[in-house]
Amino acid sequence: MNIFRVLLAILFPPLSVIDKGCGSFVIIFILTICGWIPGVIGALVILNNPKS
Repeated sequence: MNIFRVLLAILFPPLSVIDKGCGSFVIIFILTICGWIPGVIGALVILNNPKS
């Protein structure tokens, strides 16, 4: 997880997880629509996952 990804997750969460798969993108997009903070938290959780 590099600093560019973290900044992108804070500014526009769905764009930061676009290479993690369609499911991750859709989930983070829905969370961002519901509220910016849940989208940021979800994106950071997905980016911090070492298995993907």
